[in-house]
Amino acid sequence: MTALSEFELIDRFFRRRIGNAENAGGGENAQGTVVGIGDDAALLTPTPGNQLAASVDMLVADRHFFADVNPEALGYKTLAVNLSDMAAMGATPRWALLAGALPDADPQWLGAFARGLFALAAVHNVDLVGGDTTRGPLNLCLTILGEVPAGMALLRSGAHGGDSIWVSGALGDASLFLAHRAGRLALSGAEVATCENALLRPVPRVALGTRLRGLASAAIDLSDGLVGDLRHILEASKVGATIDLPAIPRSKALDRQLAKAGTHDVALECLLAGGDDYELCFTAAPAHDGQIAAVATELGLPLRRIGIIDSTPGLIVRDSSGRPVAQLPRAYDHFAT
Repeated sequence: MTALSEFELIDRFFRRRIGNAENAGGGENAQGTVVGIGDDAALLTPTPGNQLAASVDMLVADRHFFADVNPEALGYKTLAVNLSDMAAMGATPRWALLAGALPDADPQWLGAFARGLFALAAVHNVDLVGGDTTRGPLNLCLTILGEVPAGMALLRSGAHGGDSIWVSGALGDASLFLAHRAGRLALSGAEVATCENALLRPVPRVALGTRLRGLASAAIDLSDGLVGDLRHILEASKVGATIDLPAIPRSKALDRQLAKAGTHDVALECLLAGGDDYELCFTAAPAHDGQIAAVATELGLPLRRIGIIDSTPGLIVRDSSGRPVAQLPRAYDHFAT
């Protein structure tokens, strides 16, 4: 098999048509992409009256994913984690740039990776407009650009005392799979499949993020665990919070592990600090509770009120008896050993 050059790799797997023209040159498409892959830089046309939102995430083999992961799932997740950042800002994603170090230019691996990435990009109308490749240990870095109407972005700094705290979806399944794989607890066959899917194919809550404009006072995506990410809101807003452990949404698989004495602590860690959930945690004035419930119905997405913002700094998690959990697990830290 003849090895692919860098430019052959890009042309074969990552260049896509822009409207009725090739990525290199041609007219502007509906996304505002004038020039995409093929020149020294992309040319993009932002929508008047909008602010640009930009985010970048790096995924490193054996740190953020197993090196033998299904490449199609990895392509999906590489974009999904960035879409989640757009969701947390209330932004509409529009353009992405991808840089990657690859051990080799394996056409089969690259084809599957590209399928996963572009399938999700199509769902959210995201154009891949540039990037870079090189040989090296497997490492993927995706930058995403989105738009949000001026002054409408969801920030971490807007929470106020008395606000309700909400969480979308369910938490803990992705880290529950990792705990199973590490031998810290045992899941059934069906539970393994469900929890692995939660890890590999998180659903970015983009539609929820845009619907929360004007409703949420603060928001964040749950990439590093509930207690750690919620603390970012508390610190930015200079407030505290009390949340109720029984109110935190989770699967039956996680509930089963919480109920067992031998695995309770591991399951609690997965629920509160496991990370890789990519759900949204947001705050809103109680006056908006009814509107938020209507959004949940509209989107077919469970939204659970799990607590309240306090004026006094600090985070309290109350158990089913109303007592504070004595020692909260630590959130994920990229530099922890």
